[in-house]
Amino acid sequence: MKLVVVQLSIIFILLTSSFCELSTADSSCGGKCDVRCSKASQHEECLKYCNICCEKCNGCVPSGTFGNKDECPCYRDLKNSKGGPKCP
Repeated sequence: MKLVVVQLSIIFILLTSSFCELSTADSSCGGKCDVRCSKASQHEECLKYCNICCEKCNGCVPSGTFGNKDECPCYRDLKNSKGGPKCP
């Protein structure tokens, strides 16, 4: 009986620690994308694509609200289906 409780406790700890890592990554992208999209005329669309790009590029989002894409080559080089830039 004690062994089952210990096993369940370990499983619970592992699951909660992996959840904390995921939520931390999302919040760092969200904060960076909030800044990046703060002056965008289509704010919600900008946030959507910025967060997609940020996750694909391991949390890299260029500084400022426009330009500076050379800071994050991955972010800069992602393309949409028409060959244009995907990331705002």
